[in-house]
Amino acid sequence: MLNKAARQVSAYNNELRLKGFNAFQIESDGAATRIYSRKDFYKICLTTGKSTIHYADRSFEAEGTILFFGNPHIPYSWETISTSYIGYTCLFSEDFFNSVNRTESLHHSSLFKIGGTPILIISEEQRIYLNSIFQKMIEEQNSEYAYKDDLIRNYVQLVLHEALKMQPAEHFIQHNNAAARLTAVFLELLERQFPIESTDRPLQLKTAQDYAINLNVHVNYLNRAIKEVTGKSTTTHITERIISEAKALLLHTNWNITDIAYALGFDYPTYFNNFFKKLTGTNPRSLRTQEV
Repeated sequence: MLNKAARQVSAYNNELRLKGFNAFQIESDGAATRIYSRKDFYKICLTTGKSTIHYADRSFEAEGTILFFGNPHIPYSWETISTSYIGYTCLFSEDFFNSVNRTESLHHSSLFKIGGTPILIISEEQRIYLNSIFQKMIEEQNSEYAYKDDLIRNYVQLVLHEALKMQPAEHFIQHNNAAARLTAVFLELLERQFPIESTDRPLQLKTAQDYAINLNVHVNYLNRAIKEVTGKSTTTHITERIISEAKALLLHTNWNITDIAYALGFDYPTYFNNFFKKLTGTNPRSLRTQEV
């Protein structure tokens, strides 16, 4: 049974998925530390304080005001150092943002892609202006205006355009052990693909090449790093995680095997059956029958 905190997190995630957007003020809202499904939502933070941000295979030490862009497809973490930390955050899904035609996908924006500029240093003048935009977002999401979603999307777009005009931060820290950091990023990105929650949202990253593209590295470099640090190949890690998820879906859902195969990224159920039997020594139907 879920405890009270877990139920609150689940309720928040469900509400966020339904609306596709949420903005809040960090200094006055306990939601500043909310847990949400990062694999579903983009994040923009305007914060003032001292912190260290780990983004993909780089880290950034921030002091003062920064504007941060989090991509759900790229692992990141945030360490707050100062006792005083204020600002604004907005979360939004790609479906919310792209419900009207946009000239550029979020995946290709220099603000959100892995080799882009996710962190910007903000002047006091820029902070005041951006504060006003976030405040307008919050006002609109709480209003009864029939077209508030369109207006909020325009505010998000305005923040993106303002950011594109700014100079990137140049204080990234290079990790001493690049292979270890890349491995950690890969493993987090792998885990972020799971659990599979719906047959309508099948697994997207299925091969070492898929992960290399998302991590903006050559697949041979990724394979060498993973093997050096873990002793296993990239493909082995992916395969083991897919098998683990397949067993969970077989044992704990009522999905039919065809749906499970498609959800795990297999074009045909027979491919899934052969894959599963090769790795486990039994077929999916037999596993499900044995556990009944």
